Amino acid sequence: MTRGFYIGRFQPFHNGHRSMVKEIANDVDELVLGIGSADDSHTVRNPFTAGERIMMITKSLVDFDLVTYAVPIEDLERNSVWVSHVQSMSPDFDVAYSNNPLVIQLFREADIEIRQSPMFNRDVLEGSEVRERMINDGDWESLVPEAVVEVVDEMDGIERIQMVSDSDSNGD
Repeated sequence: MTRGFYIGRFQPFHNGHRSMVKEIANDVDELVLGIGSADDSHTVRNPFTAGERIMMITKSLVDFDLVTYAVPIEDLERNSVWVSHVQSMSPDFDVAYSNNPLVIQLFREADIEIRQSPMFNRDVLEGSEVRERMINDGDWESLVPEAVVEVVDEMDGIERIQMVSDSDSNGD
């Protein structure tokens, strides 16, 4: 049995993430999804809580023939010990997946096999693009699984991200 590890902030979980999981599912029997920046929420960059992101992921992957575990990973401001921090919060895994250059380097230095997979429509399927559309009442729904739309609606997530993106300054 092979267990993989895929880390992301998933702010929110979008169709690019879902496509990545679908690709990874061809290589592994089980997948741990590390919810990065789990300690941060209610900001423009990280509007959703770790629990809300776990709901998004769990509901979005229910139809996959893959055992998945969503594990919150709090930020650690010391990159040299980050991999051991991840390992302390996660079930054991055999291979890690990422396209982030820093994450790739940190796993390599820890002698953990790291694999990259293709990015899917990266010019649009990017968390910052989804969040920007949410803030500006754009079409964000087409960029995420239907389950994510339902979770965001349930928590009034659009109102939240629009409120936290607002400023109390008068333009000065």
